[in-house]
This record gives sequence, C-alpha cells and structure tokens, in this order.
Amino acid sequence: MDDGEKKLHVAMFPWLAYGHFMPFLEVATFLARKGHRVSFISTPKNLQKLLVNLPPSIALVELPLPRVHGLPDSAESTTELPHTTVPYLKKAYDMLEPAVVEFLANSDVDWVIQDFMSFWLPQKARGLGVKSAFFSVYSATSLVFGGPPSLLIHGQDRAKTAEDLTVVPEWVTYPTKVAFRLHEVMNEEDFLDSESNMSVFERVGRLVQGCEIVAVRACNEFEAEPLSLLKKLYGRPVVPTGLLLPQNKRRREGDERWSELKRWLDDREEKSVLYVALGTEVALSPESIHELACGVEKSGLPFVWVVGRRAGPGSIPPGFESRVSGRGFVWVGWAPQLDILAHPSVGGFLTHCGWSSAIEALGQGRV
Repeated sequence: MDDGEKKLHVAMFPWLAYGHFMPFLEVATFLARKGHRVSFISTPKNLQKLLVNLPPSIALVELPLPRVHGLPDSAESTTELPHTTVPYLKKAYDMLEPAVVEFLANSDVDWVIQDFMSFWLPQKARGLGVKSAFFSVYSATSLVFGGPPSLLIHGQDRAKTAEDLTVVPEWVTYPTKVAFRLHEVMNEEDFLDSESNMSVFERVGRLVQGCEIVAVRACNEFEAEPLSLLKKLYGRPVVPTGLLLPQNKRRREGDERWSELKRWLDDREEKSVLYVALGTEVALSPESIHELACGVEKSGLPFVWVVGRRAGPGSIPPGFESRVSGRGFVWVGWAPQLDILAHPSVGGFLTHCGWSSAIEALGQGRV
C-alpha cells in the first residue's frame, strides 16, 4: 500500500465477529495515526460496541444488516448465534454488497481492506478505481494450509474427502504437523455454506485472486517460513502486520467483579494459577463441560475458569464449586482476559487455541 507521501482514504470492512473487529480496529488506528482517513464499515449494533475515543480521522459507517429468514432480527454477529445459524449471517453479510458498493462509489476511498468473507468486493472495487487488500486475522500457517487460490476455488481439487484435510499438504516445504483432526472436518457446515453453496476455501481463493496485496496478522519472528511460502502460493505481496497485540485496558476501580477476582489472584503465589478459557464462541456440550470440570478438579491446581455465555445456566456440575472452594474461581460470561493473563499469579493458559487468544497469551509471556 505504498502511495508515497499521499494521505489515503481507506475503507475497512471486517466480518461480523468480535475476533475480527478488534484486529481491524487496531489496523485502522495505526493508519489514522499515520495521517490517513479511515472509514470503518459495519452494522449499527457492532459499531456501538467498538472502543470510544477513537482518533478523529476514523469514521464509523453504519450499514443496516439485511434481514434473512432464519436469522434472528437482533443478531448482527457470530457471538449472538449458535453455530448452525451462522450461514444465515453469511447470507445477510453478502447482501450488504449493494450498500458497500454505493458507499465506495460516493466517496473518495483509495483502498478497501476487507475480510475473508467478502469475495465479491475486489471486483466491485476495481470497477470504481479502488484498490483492494485482504487482511487475514488468521495466522500465515493457517493460510498456507489452504493452498494456492486455484485449489481453494476448486474445492474438489483441494480435498476430495475429509481425511484429505487431516494430513500436511504436499505444497508445504517446511517441517510442520499442522493439519485438521478428523472430528474438526466431519461437520460439513464448517466448510460449506448451504445458503450460498460456497465454501470458506472458495471465498478466500476468490478474494486473494482479486486483491492487490494480502496482509496477515503475523510476524517474521514467529512465522518466517509460512510467510515466505505464502508469497509463492498467492503470487502477490504478502505483508505481515505484526501480531497487533491489543491494548490492555485496565478495569475501572468500580468494576466489582474484576476487583473480587484481582483480590483472589493477589493472594496466590506467582505463576501458580491455571487460567481456563475457551473463547467467546466455543460451545461445549454438557458432557465436555463435565469432563473439563473433572480434569480441572483432579489437577489440584489453583485455577480461574471462565465459563462462556453459550454454556448456559446450570452447566457447571452440581457440587463442583463447593468442592473447589478457595482453590478455584469460576467466572461466568465475558471476562477481562488481558487483565487475567497479565496478572503475575497466572502461570498457565488452557485455551481453545484461537489465534487471538494465542496472541494475547504470547503478549503476556504465557506460552
């Protein structure tokens, strides 16, 4: 995105998920501090959740989410939906195309930075004289596993069976064991959107083909070989943005829940506490929650367990909290993860290994 000393107007269009909004906002803030104007495009409900006190050169552009049969009227992000209804959100997201194109046509945008879902945007932007960049909030290693755009688009060439995705692809030229496990690919909904009959692989492939550059939330110190290979696979510039560690916004003194947890952590020895959190969108079965509770209890370690909102009331096994009283702290709902990871008493992190959580753990030295 080298336009010399010219100050640019950049539009940003993330996928409708919290784990995507925040990295996009970090990039938007970086660009704004460099003197560029940014138009951050999303739906009203999602924009209301973004941080206040944004740089004045970041404008929030609200586009109402089209209504789709099967999608709850109030839902505007993946955090509000069970996994099975996310395809309806994808359909609604695709239906934002006319509104996004109209905004670009009526503005002086130079570049649009988009997420992996909006495969249709690069071609539309090019017709308006706007350049396109694909910003991946996923690791370079994940993108390499997907392969070159030609294979991503023609899914039958990429993988004929679920088992094909459980081995390291032949184009990977460096030592790695990164591949899917069979249970992760047995659910077709993870890869094929029944509403559009288009897989996530194909969306990414078409997007890469249409963009001038690809930016990845990665760094050479951590993923030098995947980043190098990705340039060859994609046949276009691949720019690492760095890990984009989120700013650690400390809880206000009046936040009683955090104050209580902090006092509990303050009483524990340094690096003695296991932090258990499986992300905001992971929905464990009751059986899995009980197994996890059993393992945490038998570990004998002091712990903080964040039970997501998706688990629902009564998901913790009866008697668990009384049996671990004093040794464990159970937090239900959204938790200040950065504050918890930063506390000196936390020494380990049991996580679902989402890239955002991995980055937050790396940023606090919890590896």
